[in-house]
Amino acid sequence: MKRKKTRQIRVGDVAIGGGAPVSVQSMTNTDTREVASTVAQIKHLEKAGCEIVRLAVPDEEAAESFRKIKDRVHIPLIADIHFDHRLAIAALRAGADGLRINPGNIGSRKAVEEVVREAQARRVPIRVGVNAGSLHRDILAKYGHPTPEAMVESALRHVQLLENLGFQEMKISLKSSNVQATIRAYELLSTQVDYPLHLGVTEAGTLISGAVKNAVAIGSLLGRGIGDTFRVSLTRDPVEEIKVAWEILRALDLRARGPEIISCPTCGRCEIDLFRLVERVEKGLEDITASPKVAIMGCIVNGPGEAREADVGVAGGRGQGILFRKGELVRKIPESDLADILISEVQKTVKQEIIQGDRPKGEN
Repeated sequence: MKRKKTRQIRVGDVAIGGGAPVSVQSMTNTDTREVASTVAQIKHLEKAGCEIVRLAVPDEEAAESFRKIKDRVHIPLIADIHFDHRLAIAALRAGADGLRINPGNIGSRKAVEEVVREAQARRVPIRVGVNAGSLHRDILAKYGHPTPEAMVESALRHVQLLENLGFQEMKISLKSSNVQATIRAYELLSTQVDYPLHLGVTEAGTLISGAVKNAVAIGSLLGRGIGDTFRVSLTRDPVEEIKVAWEILRALDLRARGPEIISCPTCGRCEIDLFRLVERVEKGLEDITASPKVAIMGCIVNGPGEAREADVGVAGGRGQGILFRKGELVRKIPESDLADILISEVQKTVKQEIIQGDRPKGEN
């Protein structure tokens, strides 16, 4: 798919825009003032495949803790600031790799100038973050409610402010809890600016509803070449956000991380405990970053065909499964041994590709 060409900025060592791979972000939900728990969560996120982490900085104590956290992790950190420009400056001095601000609520023009001056001196980018729930009163009065056009006008107002201060190291987000409004807002904005776009659906909800909303909105935009980085928003452990994010990228053939598990929804023909088998295999492979295709099928209708097309696969039968490797039938395996053998076969396949010098599929 052809991606819209945007400028490139850098958040720490992660390039965003300008043809760089679409990057995956998340945000901690720990209290930033609690250094140990925040560091632990950041490391969990990084292990899951997160590439940039954002932290809330609500007060001076959090800004001071930001410095301590930064010293204990390697992943780029973005400081999320509202209402007090002094916190943005403190976060920059504490080593923030990026800022997320809404210039409309950060203070006076002079306050914005101070933040921009500090960011310019440190070559730190700013995300202009517009949220449908916090638009300027005059823009709301003009449009009646947070329409996509209202969100775009708000974003452009903020962009113009930063540009007038000679600052262009920015990316932009337009977030709404409404999927269609989110899609339309980004479509409109992408025709008017060449800054990198940070995609997302705000207040998307719990795991199932949130994953659907994010996949539809973010996937639709990425599928049209719009978007350079994104966060999946879920009312859930943020590690789950990363898992959903990578599946969105995999579905669009943009990037992949971790094994691709193909499994059937089951029906009355299934004669093995497929749910438990898939859960055990998925858990056993969670540390693999390469992305072999693993088929775990419950019956003989589509099972053998899918299993042959996978790097490693099984087609279930009554109390057993037939193992396939790279399209070749290997042997029958008792159901009790299927999970362990599948995990072992996938691990061997990945290791063999590395030894042979083949580039394992994954994290492309």
